[in-house]
Amino acid sequence: METPFKLMALTLLALATVVAWPAQAEDYPNKPVRIISDSAPGSAVDVTFRMVMDRLGTVLGQQIVPVDQPGASGAIAAHAASESIPDGYTLFAPAISLFISLPGKAENLPLILPRDFLPVGSLIAQPMFICASVASGIKNLPDLIERAKQHPGQISFAATGIGRITHLTGLLLQSRAGIKLQVVPYTGGPAAALTDVIGGRVPLIIEGYSGLAGAIQAHSLNVLAVASTHRLPDFPDLPTVAERLPGFAAGGWQGIVAPLGTPAAAIQKVNQALNKVLSEPDLAKQLALRGAYVNPMSPSEVNAFVNAQQTQWRPVLEAFEASVKK
Repeated sequence: METPFKLMALTLLALATVVAWPAQAEDYPNKPVRIISDSAPGSAVDVTFRMVMDRLGTVLGQQIVPVDQPGASGAIAAHAASESIPDGYTLFAPAISLFISLPGKAENLPLILPRDFLPVGSLIAQPMFICASVASGIKNLPDLIERAKQHPGQISFAATGIGRITHLTGLLLQSRAGIKLQVVPYTGGPAAALTDVIGGRVPLIIEGYSGLAGAIQAHSLNVLAVASTHRLPDFPDLPTVAERLPGFAAGGWQGIVAPLGTPAAAIQKVNQALNKVLSEPDLAKQLALRGAYVNPMSPSEVNAFVNAQQTQWRPVLEAFEASVKK
C-alpha cells in the first residue's frame, strides 16, 4: 500500500514534471527512452519488439532501451512501469493478455486503461501457431481434435504462462472444438517449453511463429494450424483453425502505453514516430517472415482495441476460472 508520504512525493514529482515539460517539449526526447516489456527474452513478442524498437530509436533520434521484466503474468512489469516518472522517458510495452487476464484480480494491479496508463500506440499483431511434437504422431488439427475427444484431459499443451494469449488460445480451442486439454505453463519464454515438446514430454505447444521458427524449420515440430482469420501469405499451405472451426481467431498483440501523467506532446511524438516506422515496407516484410504483422493505431484506437479484446475473451477466461474452482 502507498504511504501518505510516498503519495505526496509522487504528486509533487508529477507536478514538477508538468511545469518543466513545456520548455522541453520541442527537443523531446533529448536522452534515451526506456521501454519496459513484460515478455521474456527470446519469446515471439520479444523478438519482434526489439526489431521495431531499433528503428523507433532512429526515427526519434535517441536510443530506445528495451527492459525485459517478465514474471507474475506481467504484474511485475506493470507495477514498475506505473511507478515510473511520467516524463515520457519510461514507457511500457505490454502484451494484450495483461489487460485481459489480470484486471480485477487485485485492487493494486495497475492494468486498466485509461485509469492506470495512457495509450500511446500499437506495434504488431501475431497469430498463434498450434504445433505438435513429432513424437506425438499428431499430423493436423482434425487429428488432434479426434484424439482429444477419445482421451479427454490426457493431451497436454505448453503455454507461456497462465492467462497469457498462448494459454487463452488453448482455452478457446477447447471450447470451440468441444475437447479437454491439459495446460502446462512455462515461464521465461518458449525455450524451456520447446525442449519438452521436441523431447516428446509434452505433445503440443501454442506460440507465435518467431518463437517456434527454428524448431519448425528443423522439422522438429508438426505445424497443425494457425489462428489467423485467413491463410497467411508467407505460409500459404498452412490451414487456419477457422477452416475447421469457423470464426476462430487468436493472436498476440503488443502496444505501448505511458504512465499516467505523461505529457500529451510526448505521447503524440512517440505515436507519430512509431507509425512512421511501421509504414516501412522492408520492416513489414521482415516481421511477416516471423509471423508478425504491423498494426499501427492512434492512442484512441488502442483504447478501443483493448476494450474489444476484453469483451471477446472475458467469457473464455471466466469459464476457465470457474472450472478451476470446482
